[in-house]
Amino acid sequence: MQVDLYSEEDILRGCKKKKRQYQEILYRKYAKKMYGICLSYAGNRDMAQDILQDAFVKIFKKIADFKMEGSLEGWMSRIVSNTAIDHLRKQTREHKYITDKEEVREEIFEPDVIEKMKAEDVLNLVAKLPDGARMIFNLYALEGYTHKEIAVKLNIAEGTSKSQFNRARKMLMSLLSKHSA
Repeated sequence: MQVDLYSEEDILRGCKKKKRQYQEILYRKYAKKMYGICLSYAGNRDMAQDILQDAFVKIFKKIADFKMEGSLEGWMSRIVSNTAIDHLRKQTREHKYITDKEEVREEIFEPDVIEKMKAEDVLNLVAKLPDGARMIFNLYALEGYTHKEIAVKLNIAEGTSKSQFNRARKMLMSLLSKHSA
């Protein structure tokens, strides 16, 4: 089945009519990108697969609500990231954050090390962050939420969001310096 033969409007129309063929086309077209989002939150492939599955179930249930305002991919990304956050919330009520006791030093690394890395390598480094810090890092750095929005979304203080983001960034820089060594 060649996904590129169908316009986004055709795919949406078919999905809104709950036609399985069009749901499969939508899945094939966007699953890889959405899986990347899942993996950035989950930290491991099995959990990312579970999140992806749950997210597409939600997407197919809510597809009739999509009004063609904005991009379909953006709308789906929001559902995927919200599903990932919900999944992590259910998994543990107390998110693991980077504490003051864990000294995180900002390391110096060669700037071109990132350019030489594969996306999978970067995701593996992000996966090493504690769950709570990884969620905040993803929401701020990848999804574009403000610290105020993150605080509301995760029911934490805005200062916690800011400090966890900075600690996560420092931890990633430390991991990058070890990767480039």
